[in-house]
Amino acid sequence: MTDPRPNVVVLDDYEHAFPRLARWDWVAAHCRWRVMHQPLRGEALVQALQDVDALVLMRDRTPLPPDLLAQMPRLKLVVFTGTRNQTLDMAALKARGVTVCHTGWGPSKDSTAELTWALMLAAYKRLPENMAGLQAGHWRTDHALLPVLRGETLGLLGLGEIGSRVARIGLAFGMRVLAWSPNMTPERAQQHGVEAATLQAVLSASRLVSLHLVASSTTRHLINRERLALMRRDAILINTSRSALVHTGDLIEALQSGQLAQAAIDVFDEEPLPTDHPLRRCPGLLLTPHLGFVAQPVFQQFVTDVQATLTAWLKGEPLERVLS
Repeated sequence: MTDPRPNVVVLDDYEHAFPRLARWDWVAAHCRWRVMHQPLRGEALVQALQDVDALVLMRDRTPLPPDLLAQMPRLKLVVFTGTRNQTLDMAALKARGVTVCHTGWGPSKDSTAELTWALMLAAYKRLPENMAGLQAGHWRTDHALLPVLRGETLGLLGLGEIGSRVARIGLAFGMRVLAWSPNMTPERAQQHGVEAATLQAVLSASRLVSLHLVASSTTRHLINRERLALMRRDAILINTSRSALVHTGDLIEALQSGQLAQAAIDVFDEEPLPTDHPLRRCPGLLLTPHLGFVAQPVFQQFVTDVQATLTAWLKGEPLERVLS
């Protein structure tokens, strides 16, 4: 006998947050409830979604292009975590009459700013190399004579909610902070206690360059071979924003040639990062697995709001945070 309950699928819960942060007894009793903890691609993804009625997306880990949508004839509801998902074809979803909702954010801006500084300090103070030396039986390495941040220049590409938080910490360390964005003005920079500068000036003057821009057609591959060549040879590039801002091949080339001293990266063109990806073997590179927004209070907000949306939908009640 066919189960008449709607089919609800959660994709890409790598952190096992959904079963850990909420009880799903009521939801599971009123629908066919599946939480996928491993990434699905290709035919495996199609098979998992072909009879789905409601789909929950963790951020933009799995894109939802028109060709995939066409293979989900029963889809009625999409819920994505966070407030922005640029991989959704909203026109196609609207044409299909699919309702799209999102969740609240929680303190993700704070979490990403904190990770940015964790990466900056780990790279600048050569913590991975010194730890590796200790594990290899050494006491001190060639990287034991550490630099000091006070008096150095921090360059920020983007001075929004996250960039301005990063700026305040740089100022507290006694750094000179330069900022650039496509719409930067001296007045806006001054509001945050930093200096507005041209993109070339930020790249050429800064010991640390941190990216905090929205990915768009105008910022895609902003950091490429030409602009990497403008940077100091002792510079560190930090990206906790979007991988599309950096041309990955050009970054690898700059690190391998010594054109750029170090980089610290939390975001990648393909996630999860393939085990054989050249970034995993690149010198001078500190990697983290896209942890910027992965914080307990952020995910608690995600899970709580998804649960509330699904409960309302299953009860036939009005939904909140509806985009279409």
